[in-house]
Amino acid sequence: MSEEHARFTDDIPSAYDRGLGPVIFHDFADHTARHVAALGPRRLLETCAGTGIVTRRMRDLLPATTPIVATDLNDAMLNVARAKFASDEPVEFQSADATALPFPDRSFHVLVCQFGVMFFPDKAKGYREAYRVLMPGGRYVFSVWDGSVRGAPLATDDVVRRLFAADPPQFYTLTAAYNRIDLIKEAITEAGFTRLRVEVVTRDTEVADVAGFAHALVYANPLIDMIRARGSVPPDVAVEAIAEALTKEFGSPARWRRQAIVFEVTRE
Repeated sequence: MSEEHARFTDDIPSAYDRGLGPVIFHDFADHTARHVAALGPRRLLETCAGTGIVTRRMRDLLPATTPIVATDLNDAMLNVARAKFASDEPVEFQSADATALPFPDRSFHVLVCQFGVMFFPDKAKGYREAYRVLMPGGRYVFSVWDGSVRGAPLATDDVVRRLFAADPPQFYTLTAAYNRIDLIKEAITEAGFTRLRVEVVTRDTEVADVAGFAHALVYANPLIDMIRARGSVPPDVAVEAIAEALTKEFGSPARWRRQAIVFEVTRE
């Protein structure tokens, strides 16, 4: 992830967890955790763990003795995640770059990464690192957003591009830009993985407080810092424009469909 897109600092992690987590991530986290639990991992690594939304659900579903190592590039996000776990739960949190993992070869049975791969500046390197740290027969489970399905993030991106036409922040552009199954298949095959399985997962969303959600779309991720750095439009003006656009396109309460592509591959 570039420095600009990785800047989850100050109050952003808590706002992300409260404002975006329940609307955007929780139900996909449940799906991911159930997928991983069905694999019966004996030692599990999570990259791009963020505020521990997937981590918490995996811990709930896995046997109490299964160790989880949860990593993220951003310590502030992991601090929020740590607060969700009791001291006796076998979950280790560690700051780590998913494209340069600080673990020995063949250390884990399963690696999971929900909605993180699209931010990697070198995706091929990320796949090679995943392959390296997995044991033979290990599984890599990761997901990306299906950008062909329009929802609130893409509508937000349209507003941001209009407000900052000369230099639009790219945060929401990146969230939905990496989803071509053929290209992803080619990259993970080149890294050495086999037995590709692809699943399209769809969830419907309803948000009653459109204004509050628009506020989270701006203030609960690095977009807020990108807007402040440009200085031409106050953040609250952007929030109002996004809320208006969401209401116009998706109604009030706002309803839209989210769609993810979940990949599972095997290290032979």
